[in-house]
Amino acid sequence: MSIKTTLSAALAAGTLAAGGAALADSHGGEAEDGQAMDDKALMILTSGSLETQGMAMILANAMQQQGTDLQLLLCDQAGDLAVEGYQSAQPINTPPSNPAGQVTPEGIMQMLMSKGAQVDVCAIYLPNRDYGEEALREGVGIAAPGPIAELMRDPAVPVFHF
Repeated sequence: MSIKTTLSAALAAGTLAAGGAALADSHGGEAEDGQAMDDKALMILTSGSLETQGMAMILANAMQQQGTDLQLLLCDQAGDLAVEGYQSAQPINTPPSNPAGQVTPEGIMQMLMSKGAQVDVCAIYLPNRDYGEEALREGVGIAAPGPIAELMRDPAVPVFHF
């Protein structure tokens, strides 16, 4: 792992507990002319890996704290995070410098939602499960392919995939 990767991961994890001040000036806020910047991002999470889900949520949290308007799209095994009552098998340990200690991907996801992030499951997630929309956590939607495709095609909206 490179020093840049290690440092970036540590900073992202540290912002989870530190309020995001470490990198707050790098995105969002105001443009040079004083106008508010429209900083959006789409994060697509498909991995069933606990650590991958956790790091994606930690990075999403850091992005949100830096002013990014987030949309999370949960597909495949990651869609389970959106199901009411779902709990990860175990919490994830954060780096020693992060006072949060242990976190779960679904816990961070719910925190992101409480701060305005939009979370949806893929359009094909529920039709391939034995439960319906009523099983989703409050506030989680079902993504429509058209609007997601528009976001993916918009060169101003970065798309991250985990």
